[in-house]
Amino acid sequence: MNRLFWARLRHSPAALAGGLILLLILAAALAATLFYPGDPRDMVGPPNLWPGADSAFPLGTDMLGRDMAAALMHGARQSLVIAFGAMLLAVVVGTAIGVVCGFFGGRIDDGLMRFTEIFLTMPTLLFTIALVIILGPSAGSIALALGLTSWPQIARLVRADALRVRQNDYVNAAVTMGMGSARIIVRHVLPNSLSAVIVSASVLVAQVILAEASLSFMGLGDTDTVSWGSMVGAGRQVLRTAWYMTALPGLAIFVTVMAFMLLGNGLNDVLNPRTTR
Repeated sequence: MNRLFWARLRHSPAALAGGLILLLILAAALAATLFYPGDPRDMVGPPNLWPGADSAFPLGTDMLGRDMAAALMHGARQSLVIAFGAMLLAVVVGTAIGVVCGFFGGRIDDGLMRFTEIFLTMPTLLFTIALVIILGPSAGSIALALGLTSWPQIARLVRADALRVRQNDYVNAAVTMGMGSARIIVRHVLPNSLSAVIVSASVLVAQVILAEASLSFMGLGDTDTVSWGSMVGAGRQVLRTAWYMTALPGLAIFVTVMAFMLLGNGLNDVLNPRTTR
């Protein structure tokens, strides 16, 4: 199975392109403190310096003289940390609820799915804004808010796969042999329901990055750090005279989101049984 997966992954241009771009972005985020060990919010040069005007600041400076390259690299780390934190929370909660619903069914399924539908009917962005305001704007509260508003879609996908797996003969045989429910879920149901989770998780990260950028753009981001969304929000003040301050972090968000979407589409082609040759 592992050999088949990697063989098919190597023949997926979308997955390879998305994975390569994400590796470069991750490398930039990890190397931020190496290339720019100081605080990216420090004023280190003349203000409103355009990209290419000074070799010391290859991407220019903002209206306060802060290095745009340093802010972009440190902002990548902040955006990715929040995105992966929210994704992990959503995957854990959504997978747990989805597997329980799909395996046990009945009243448990009905009750948990009604609970899930309550979250689905809420306006996601407004609910997230409310949670961030209540908890206070910080990286942890933003990741928590985005994770709590993102798990229902994971739960519904996992539930559908768990319902399908629950009808298989080897699961019925395990039940007949007296194997415990928890053991059956861990050994049979959960592993056969992970393909949808893997694909959804990559797409969910892209959605969370956009949502975090929206929150930071509205001034609800972590004020103690730099993120791409906060850079876009700050740059709108000088959009007519120095559009690069908005364009550069906006381009970083676009490239990152597209990379995750490409990776998700590629993984969907690789993991989808219908594409097996």
